[in-house]
Amino acid sequence: MFRRAFWFTTGAAAGVWATNKVHQKLRKLQPDSLAAQAAEKAVETGNRLRQFALDVRTGMADREEQLHDALGLAAPDEVRRLPAPRRAVLEPQNRSTRRTGPNGLTGSDGPAGPTGKEDH
Repeated sequence: MFRRAFWFTTGAAAGVWATNKVHQKLRKLQPDSLAAQAAEKAVETGNRLRQFALDVRTGMADREEQLHDALGLAAPDEVRRLPAPRRAVLEPQNRSTRRTGPNGLTGSDGPAGPTGKEDH
């Protein structure tokens, strides 16, 4: 009698445990749960990428400092900054702002001609 009660109780406990596990798995596979899990993974991945970028920047700064020391260059803070390039030089000129000569040409073939002397 005692054996039957033991196995009955063990079977009932195993059935309850298995039922709970199945319900847990089903809850994890519901669309709302899957969306929440995906959002958590995306946030976690974003944090990892941000930390990686910070580590890379730190490593780059350390390596740059090592190279400056090895090459005997001034520290990056002490480097004289060059003035910013002028935009007018870098940007192409618009057609409306170009100067044209009497013959309608611009540049070296403009009003002075290729020889540098004016044509009259």
